Amino acid sequence: MKYSFRPETNPKEYDEYIARNGGWYIQSSRWQRVKTSWACSYFSAYEGEKRVLAALVMERTLPVVGKIIYCPNGPVCDYENTELLKEFTSFAKKLCRDKNAACFIIDPPVSLRVNGEKQQRGLEMHKKLTGLGYELNADISEYTYKQPVQLFIPLKDENGESIPAQKLLKKCDKGVRYSIRLGLNRGLIAKTFTFSDIERSPAIMKDFENVMHDTSTRDNFVERSGDYCLTLLREFDGFSDLKMVYYDLELDKELQQKRLERLRDCERMLEGAHEKKARQLNEEISSINKQTEHFNARVKEVEGFIGSGGKTACFDPEGSGHTLIPVAGGLSIYYAGMGSCLFGGTKNVIRNNTRSSHYLNYLRLCESIDRGCDVHDLGYIIVKNPELDPDGTLGALEPQENFEGIFSFKKSFGSDYHEFIGEYILVENKARYYAYSKLMPKAKHARTALVKKLRK
Repeated sequence: MKYSFRPETNPKEYDEYIARNGGWYIQSSRWQRVKTSWACSYFSAYEGEKRVLAALVMERTLPVVGKIIYCPNGPVCDYENTELLKEFTSFAKKLCRDKNAACFIIDPPVSLRVNGEKQQRGLEMHKKLTGLGYELNADISEYTYKQPVQLFIPLKDENGESIPAQKLLKKCDKGVRYSIRLGLNRGLIAKTFTFSDIERSPAIMKDFENVMHDTSTRDNFVERSGDYCLTLLREFDGFSDLKMVYYDLELDKELQQKRLERLRDCERMLEGAHEKKARQLNEEISSINKQTEHFNARVKEVEGFIGSGGKTACFDPEGSGHTLIPVAGGLSIYYAGMGSCLFGGTKNVIRNNTRSSHYLNYLRLCESIDRGCDVHDLGYIIVKNPELDPDGTLGALEPQENFEGIFSFKKSFGSDYHEFIGEYILVENKARYYAYSKLMPKAKHARTALVKKLRK
């Protein structure tokens, strides 16, 4: 064989290779400390003494099925190197035999479509993998490990220079730019927390859990627990943060007071103003009156929320004593040139009146730029099962009904919709793999139903 495959003994060098070659955080050596229910190991392939491939290999034993092996988003290598892929496949088959595994699963981050346009590279990769014996899993909604879609915003220009946030906003829908400004004028403030911040003040994570619970209930999905989120922040400390957006009732009242002062000024200036000036002043008066209506609605909603037992936030900047309500939050990881929005959501209270989700996602985008990332990843959506195209690849991947709004929101930020080639499986034991493909959906549905019941 031209390439030698060896267990990885140097995590630092392994991670450096991942970062230099377009790997994702879920392929790093840190990931094993997050996915503790899996047995994780790492392998590298060498051409002589030159590392040319890196792979995280995760093993799990399931009832009836036995062991399965999963290489998330991997391996990290040059996918144009057909000989390397061939030898990796031989390595994967041997690993299955040695560990008595039913199958070996990969889902390479190779785009099949970008904004609906078929990519030749994705089609060629499908042909390579199926030619090597992999089977495409088209039953995405039932038992795939990772949704084969992602929404990306490129953050570098053709010269490799970071694109300013204000320039990126010009590519967004007009309503996005308006919504970001809106929140700042309606009492929203933001705070960025690290793992150590939350360790000192655990109530911060409780605020985030409350935000995510409202979101998951509203959009009908099961959110990750606070413990899982805290584990992510701990294991990716220095590469992650939790951004929380709060509604500051006292700040909103101060802003409203300034608007009313301006209203009185406008009314005074209106007396004796010439026609053009009078028209401008009347437009401003009308705008302030409309803003006052929105303000009154916010205060009524917030006071009703607090009166019904709604919890205020633990975070109080400089001991101001203000009434702070957590209205949005997002957990992100910044790794190997990609800023990834893992989890995020909004509370139901004053959600539309402040557009808190727009402000939060703008802050996350700015953070990715400030950290020098190449790409901002807005995350995935849950998609429907597709038909297969005549060439055997996945057909168009469309959001499930409860994710259509989330999809539209992410697209409104000017993101590119990447549909990946999907999940490919080397089947080592057909009977046990058949059991896996039939039992996994049932187990997933049962677990989802149980978690929803327990979190009510």
